[in-house]
Amino acid sequence: MHKSGILLFAAIVSLSHTRVNAQTTQKLKIEQATVFLHGAQLVSTAKVHINKGETELLFTNVAGDINSQSLTVNAGNGVAVESAVFQNNYLVTEILSPKAKELKDSIELLTDERVVLANKISVLNEQVTVLQGNRKVGGDDTGLSVAELTKLLDLISAKMEGLLTQKNKLEKAQKKTDERIALLNKQLEEEKRKGFQPGGQLLVKLYAKEATTNEVVISYTVPNAGWTPGYDIRVDELSKPTGLYYKANIYQNSGVTWENVKLSLSTGDPQEGVQAPVMMPWYLEFYAPPVMKTAYNRALVAPMAADGEMKTIDGVQVQSGMIEYVTVDNAGISTTFDIDLPYTIPNDGKQHMVAIKRYELAATYRYYAAPKLDKDVFLQAQVTNWEELNLIPGKSSIFFEGTYVGEGYIDVRNTTDTLTFSLGRDKKIVVKREQDKKLRSVKTIGSNVKETFAYTINVRNTRKDNIELVLQDQLPVSNDKDIAIEDKETGSADMNEATGMLLWKMQLKPNEQGNIKFGYTVKYPKGKQINNLR
Repeated sequence: MHKSGILLFAAIVSLSHTRVNAQTTQKLKIEQATVFLHGAQLVSTAKVHINKGETELLFTNVAGDINSQSLTVNAGNGVAVESAVFQNNYLVTEILSPKAKELKDSIELLTDERVVLANKISVLNEQVTVLQGNRKVGGDDTGLSVAELTKLLDLISAKMEGLLTQKNKLEKAQKKTDERIALLNKQLEEEKRKGFQPGGQLLVKLYAKEATTNEVVISYTVPNAGWTPGYDIRVDELSKPTGLYYKANIYQNSGVTWENVKLSLSTGDPQEGVQAPVMMPWYLEFYAPPVMKTAYNRALVAPMAADGEMKTIDGVQVQSGMIEYVTVDNAGISTTFDIDLPYTIPNDGKQHMVAIKRYELAATYRYYAAPKLDKDVFLQAQVTNWEELNLIPGKSSIFFEGTYVGEGYIDVRNTTDTLTFSLGRDKKIVVKREQDKKLRSVKTIGSNVKETFAYTINVRNTRKDNIELVLQDQLPVSNDKDIAIEDKETGSADMNEATGMLLWKMQLKPNEQGNIKFGYTVKYPKGKQINNLR
């Protein structure tokens, strides 16, 4: 039974007693591109005239290396799609990327210049040969006077010197041209090895009961495309919300340029597959030394469960006006960002930035320091309800008070209820961590050794504003019953007994100083040595 839209990648139906019309060529227009994290789906259209009976159409401007399982052709108006076969254009002797074509054109221009230089050198060589032949004049023609002979020799000398100087300049220019051609040839070979994907063609056979003019819609997926997320985080003042600019870097090497297409960005990944894993029974058995097993014995060994493979996707200034043309659809399994403005994405495999969405986030700001690990204080913005932002892991560019301060990373995979953005280092808050040498001691008591450690963290706020500072440090944690952590002095810190983490919150006025003291004692058997104690 014929349908107007059919999944095709080979000939499916052959109708008999019909007239096959001559094959015509039609260029497809790529209307829409849905870009996944890996891969893309392209939708193309063409308005075609279909004769009565069978009609063969050869569509060009088709991507290369398409997924044949995803190919669909819809002719509409009761026109049957008999077959659709993808093929490469074998009439093209060499398919080059735009960069490779540019290099090849440059090599051809330089080669032409080298031919001109070589011709000029040949002419000079002939002139030098003629002058060298005139050296015999003085010996063969005794009729020349001394004055005439001297004048002739001076003329030959002046001419010869000029010719040789000119020849030397041309040979140097020729050498530089050769070096440039060699370098371009090397670059050209490297560009060819990048695997530029040429476009292809699609041969479609249609059947119509009557002649008609229809719009044919063709869609398919390609692997050589994708996008990675990136973010700009902007904080102009601590009294204002945090600006989060969501953007995408799109690349494609599908074989055709996506010219003025409607873009959609999906967080899905068709290459991951849709089949759910199947859990097998997990059988336990006692360990036995390796022995030679017969084929029968090996057949009795119970199968072990196959481990599921976890795939991690890693994720880069935007035009703020563009984000007003983006709508978000997260009704399905993945989130899709529909971008209403048309975009052109060249077939060059390079990253092309597209603005997705801008968010104004109600954030709380704090200063954070872990002086054991880093002597600087970091400004942080904390955001709740971040799950509604449809974020995926990616790099972030941080801007504070209009200045770029560095690069960060948004990792939503390891975030719980609060998403924390680091906004950079603040040198106006000084933190110094020192060991108290007066309280530092090592004592042997009976069969045990007791080592005591004490630290002071000094803080000074040189900013003109009040600040809240969160300080973090730690006490050691023992995993051995012979190692004990005693005499813990942590002041007002919140302590996690399981991890030993200490957290202090300090309120400091402008130019105010403060300090925190903490310490502990480690007891362990005499004669033993503890790793990572100091």
